[in-house]
Amino acid sequence: MMIHELTIKNFDDIVLKNEQPVLVDFWASWCAPCRRVAPILEDLAFDVDGMAVIGKINVDEEIELANRYQVMSIPTLMVFKNGEISEVLVGVQSKETLKLALDL
Repeated sequence: MMIHELTIKNFDDIVLKNEQPVLVDFWASWCAPCRRVAPILEDLAFDVDGMAVIGKINVDEEIELANRYQVMSIPTLMVFKNGEISEVLVGVQSKETLKLALDL
């Protein structure tokens, strides 16, 4: 399964209008903890293929989305269900914690 690169242009279609749960990672290339989360998300993406969607938002490139969701620290991971935020996790999280947040 691929991890979607989310932008202001595709966010609504991939995240808010999706019937599956969507895990969104707010990150930046200079953020060391964000780099620790990346392989966890890649592994998780294979586990949840067909059941959930994983996406990433670069906060330096998508400032409007980071502001919309009041991201103050990165990595911030948000789970969206039916277009609404169901859970917010800040910092490095385990694959198991992320699966629980997705209810999978």
